[in-house]
Amino acid sequence: MSGFVEKPEPVEVPGLVHLHTGKVRDLYQNEAGDLVMVASDRISAYDWVLPTEIPDKGRVLTQLSLWWFDQLADLIPNHVLSTELPAGAPADWAGRTLVCTSLRMIPVECVARGYLTGSGLTEYVESRTVCGLALPEGLSDGSELPAPIFTPATKAAVGDHDENVSYEEVARQVGAETAAQLRQTTLAVYSRARDIARDRGIILADTKFEFGHDANGGLVLADEVLTPDSSRFWPAETWEPGHAQPSYDKQYVRDWLTSPASGWDRTSERPPPALPAEVVAATRGKYVEAYERLTGTTWA
Repeated sequence: MSGFVEKPEPVEVPGLVHLHTGKVRDLYQNEAGDLVMVASDRISAYDWVLPTEIPDKGRVLTQLSLWWFDQLADLIPNHVLSTELPAGAPADWAGRTLVCTSLRMIPVECVARGYLTGSGLTEYVESRTVCGLALPEGLSDGSELPAPIFTPATKAAVGDHDENVSYEEVARQVGAETAAQLRQTTLAVYSRARDIARDRGIILADTKFEFGHDANGGLVLADEVLTPDSSRFWPAETWEPGHAQPSYDKQYVRDWLTSPASGWDRTSERPPPALPAEVVAATRGKYVEAYERLTGTTWA
């Protein structure tokens, strides 16, 4: 069993219809048919959406995504129409709300990997492959790959795992032309972002994108992009293959949940406990640090 420890009730706003409550984002539709996406401060770990929020997290994700959309605008259009707050929306939505084009979403998590870690490392240890792609001998946790690879996954519901799939399976599901376009665009966007991050002292180990088609059939980049929630960012100055790397994400949360201090058994069906203040503060600090290092601006 997993999912929300405490599922929030959607906020009621005149003129908006609530569509979905995700791990982090709440989705609404306005009267024009546009999507209104609100990034909350919720945080998830081990397939649970935790009962404790991380202050400013949703705003960091939103503002960082907007910054990246600007860096990538010449490579791929994105779904953002406006950052204007809908009339009647609560003040807390400021800075965390995007009004977006409604797209026909492609049901594939488009993952790009430039370094070996996570589920890719697990598969590599067993078979010297990642998502069926052969890799050379001698790689270890944190090794840079000879070239970035496209390793798609299925998009899971809240409380379930995304599942790696082969490129051939993606082609079967969405068609050969769309699959080829997804792979080419994912790797192009990853390569651009990797180089930008590297110039700022951050390694972009891997990341995932979501794409949809607009009314004319054009491919559009959607959802969040290149945030600590959707990417593994490592400080370049401490990178050393052979072991797990420090990262700009929710590792403080994972480490505390699996420590004796939490008293929680992740193999049980019992939901995880609330996070202590020091874990919340340390996690918020990592999100803010990633934003500041990447954008070169101070978080207000």
